[in-house]
Amino acid sequence: MEGDWELRPGDTCVRRDLHEKYGGRRQGGIGPSRVTPNVLLFTDPHKGHQHGYYDGWGDDGCYHYAGEGQIGDQKMTQGNLAVLNHRHDGRALRLFRAVPQGVQYIGRFEVDEQHPFYVTDAPETNDGPIRSVFMFRLRPVDAALTDGARIPRTPSAAPTVREVPPEEQRSEQSVIDPGRAPYEAERREATLVRAYVDYMGSQGHALHRHQITPAEENKPLYTDLYDPDRKELIEAKGTVAREAVRMAIGQLLDYRRYVDVECMALLVPSRPRVDLMDLCRSLDIDVIWPEDTIWRRASTYEPDKTHASNP
Repeated sequence: MEGDWELRPGDTCVRRDLHEKYGGRRQGGIGPSRVTPNVLLFTDPHKGHQHGYYDGWGDDGCYHYAGEGQIGDQKMTQGNLAVLNHRHDGRALRLFRAVPQGVQYIGRFEVDEQHPFYVTDAPETNDGPIRSVFMFRLRPVDAALTDGARIPRTPSAAPTVREVPPEEQRSEQSVIDPGRAPYEAERREATLVRAYVDYMGSQGHALHRHQITPAEENKPLYTDLYDPDRKELIEAKGTVAREAVRMAIGQLLDYRRYVDVECMALLVPSRPRVDLMDLCRSLDIDVIWPEDTIWRRASTYEPDKTHASNP
């Protein structure tokens, strides 16, 4: 399969010259060639992050490479399909990374036969909405692990759950898009969580949160709070807007699959309007909010009574 391939790992060249000799698209990250049996892959961690691409070596010895498609959920077509089917098509995967002199050849790769790719979340170009992307697991054939970018973890076949302190204020958004700044509602949420943790601590309840990594995913989920004494899962929001309340409900239902839960609660900065309170009540979700110097709780077990949230 090497044929007339002349580059060796570590060699650098100008991308224009590379395409003139080996073919492939001159733009974008994936360039299937029509004139040589190669698929040329390009990675540039600095520019790639602007488009939600986070390539890098994993602790499984594979290079995890984001598929093409900057807007919307990625589809297994065109360049992505060329990567997936490279063996069937008789093509070699050739990976290059951007360097000041042009591009540097990392080496030849193959997609892992057992688990060629997984699906994860990433933002669209220019901090757009979160979408679904492919991450190809590329095994080196004649390439050595280099001091390049690293991914945080390699996906596991089974989910993992661990307790983390409430002070570790990482969010799912910060994991999906590390470069983005938190919105004002997120900052209000963090302040709210800290205040509630302090209050519950004064009542003898030590709260924590969970880091949940679903099976075959490499980016963890983070619960906001968990009260082990009550086995209560709590999701916080910095606003009582309908969109935020509905998102919190979805998160609670998602997380409870992994945690020992007997009750659930929504922690918000003020009392939601009547219809949203009814929505939470219909799903057996309590609502907690600060009022003056005390914490109020609307309980699903006492639907017409709002009372201080002393345990």
